[in-house]
Amino acid sequence: MRSSTINRRTAETDITVDLNIDGTGSYDNRTGVGFFDHMLDQLARHSLIDMTIRCTGDTHIDDHHSVEDTGIALGQALSQALADKRGIRRYGACLLPMDDALVRAALDLSGRPYLVWNVEMPTQKIGNFDCELVREFFQALATHGGITLHVDALHGLNSHHIAEAAFKAVARALREAVETDPRKSDAVPSTKGAL
Repeated sequence: MRSSTINRRTAETDITVDLNIDGTGSYDNRTGVGFFDHMLDQLARHSLIDMTIRCTGDTHIDDHHSVEDTGIALGQALSQALADKRGIRRYGACLLPMDDALVRAALDLSGRPYLVWNVEMPTQKIGNFDCELVREFFQALATHGGITLHVDALHGLNSHHIAEAAFKAVARALREAVETDPRKSDAVPSTKGAL
């Protein structure tokens, strides 16, 4: 079973991530940041990766550390669970509509972290949540998960819809990339022999 547990503790946050790649998309995420929990739930549900995340953070300052550090821990958990990445499809992509929003995500579980983020939101906040933290989360996830990740918002009028479409698009791309390739289930998907 491809699963992992990461515990990450700093002066700003205390985070535990339990991850099962071969799950059903079950989730129980509690970070103290309501909108972010909703987005993490979408990430789990649409990737079919089981996630249980607990974060206690310095939200009396703001939500930045909790969101970014959760991205770090989740990226580490994903990398650990995939181990040598033997048998995975490696690449995934999704073009996801959500009402007015249309978001494209493409990723490579290459071990080479890189984020291309072409997403603009019309507001600075979704409720009390700072919209800029969506990018911060994906930057941390890509960096610590060793993911080359491109996210492009092609349309969108509503910040909530754009953000949610981004999480769902990345989830669907991730689902595709971590799936076992039935034609090469014993091989690392690289001519180098390692990722």
